[in-house]
Amino acid sequence: MTHGTTAGSTDGPTGGGRVLVVGATGAVGGLAAGMLADRGASVALAGRDRTRLEERSGRLGGCPARSFDAYDLDACTDLAPWAARSLGGLDAVVVAVGVAGFGPAEDVPDTAAEHLMTVNALAPMAVARGALRVLGAASALAVVTGAVVDRPMRGTADYTAAKSALAAWLGVVRREQRGRGISVMDVRLPHLDTGFADRAVIGRPPVLPPGLDAAAEVDRHLVTPVLTHEEPK
Repeated sequence: MTHGTTAGSTDGPTGGGRVLVVGATGAVGGLAAGMLADRGASVALAGRDRTRLEERSGRLGGCPARSFDAYDLDACTDLAPWAARSLGGLDAVVVAVGVAGFGPAEDVPDTAAEHLMTVNALAPMAVARGALRVLGAASALAVVTGAVVDRPMRGTADYTAAKSALAAWLGVVRREQRGRGISVMDVRLPHLDTGFADRAVIGRPPVLPPGLDAAAEVDRHLVTPVLTHEEPK
């Protein structure tokens, strides 16, 4: 694994390509990386947890892997150029980085608000910025935001603000990149059965309905669109 140590059949569309998955040590990113590899993609992985990153790289044949810290925005920007060097080019970048936080706005400390904005907005933007510098025509950039952008709930003001900022940024980038042939996707995953909300950096989640099957939704909203370069429905 770089920045540490280097680590050297599913239904659906196949064809592979070279794909960087950022957030590969999380539930969504890990699922996406495995599905993409199963469908013929050459993958590079980036994530925060070095031990888990090594394990996932090993399960995928020792694919390139790099650890990073979301607060190091320069390192985030360099992930796609690193992956392009490692894979001999890039056809797609998947960004599944994020952390939840809950509580009434007046109870959220500034440090927690800063953390939510950095991890949920600034870090994914930095990764995407680096990706746009190396992706070419007929490529895809898929960034996970979330259903909270469309359906914000009480007790999620700072979390919603961060995800909405990312979504607004992606909307402009999509228009900017249309002429270059880069498909920019804002992936608004529904509430999934991954325990994500229970790992919040602050507060407790509001009452939520049962989460949907993570594998099925990641396939439908993220993996298949990346492989087909068609916007998720």
